[in-house]
Amino acid sequence: MSFKHVLEMFDLLDHAAVNGNAVKEYFNRLGYDNVEVKTVEGAKGSTDFVKITVPGKNGKSAGGSAPTLGIIGRLGGIGARPEQTGFVSDGDGALACLSAAAKLVEMKQRGDILEGDIILTTHICPNAPTLPHDPVPFMDSPVDIMTMNRHEVAAEMDAILSIDTTKGNMVVSANGFAITPTVKSGYILRISQDLLELMQQTTGKVPVTLPITMQDITPYGNGVYHINSILQPCTATDSPVVGVAITTQVPVAGCATGATHLTDVEQAVRFVIETAKMYGARKCSFYDEEQFALMQSLYGSMKHLQTLDGKVRSS
Repeated sequence: MSFKHVLEMFDLLDHAAVNGNAVKEYFNRLGYDNVEVKTVEGAKGSTDFVKITVPGKNGKSAGGSAPTLGIIGRLGGIGARPEQTGFVSDGDGALACLSAAAKLVEMKQRGDILEGDIILTTHICPNAPTLPHDPVPFMDSPVDIMTMNRHEVAAEMDAILSIDTTKGNMVVSANGFAITPTVKSGYILRISQDLLELMQQTTGKVPVTLPITMQDITPYGNGVYHINSILQPCTATDSPVVGVAITTQVPVAGCATGATHLTDVEQAVRFVIETAKMYGARKCSFYDEEQFALMQSLYGSMKHLQTLDGKVRSS
């Protein structure tokens, strides 16, 4: 059960002056110091990027071979002050990511050490701007998406779960969370059967999935419609990315306050933790490697979809 961690983290983040150092101090009080905080200035203000690494017993950080899972809390900001008072719906991604980190740290301290390393990243901004969007307004961010990806997508991540509030749409009409198909190197692949089974296990319900389009897996800034930023990490890595979308029955603006459902966040937290357990033990696959190789042999590279202008440049 992760509800205690969600409650504690929500109480910490629901503060007009919260910053990355407050998050670091929270983990320090737990006796954990593998937490990095970096303040980054952008065109519309500043935000604090937070990176928490939880080493596994056979993880790469210890010289082992177990794969590393990345868990990214995607958002524009946890608050939209002074326009809005309080924690906004868009903050659920950061809340879920940091709550998962707190639970994983506690598990490690209690002797439940996972096989692989887990790297959790997000950012803390209590006064982010907003942005017009249909059907409901988006939260904007003090920094651009390339900056976010640079600080949130680590090269060590062999697979990524990207958690993001996805309530401002009429595509998914269910309270809880939904998962996307796997995205890798510009390809939208089959939804992972392993992840669907883990979703059933942790929710006790029929899995809910989020349909995505080609537009959604291209970088922000190219002028095309995106459901939100949930899959923006896929533009900065060739590792497989799956979106974990926290959803509602009706459209709710990202800048809305009083709209965070802690029980839904807690379900998402348990899902990513169970995925971390299985992925590091090589018992959970994000995609079929043979099928992906076949697609590439038949249709070639789709890496141009990871670029703003459709042109792949050699490094």
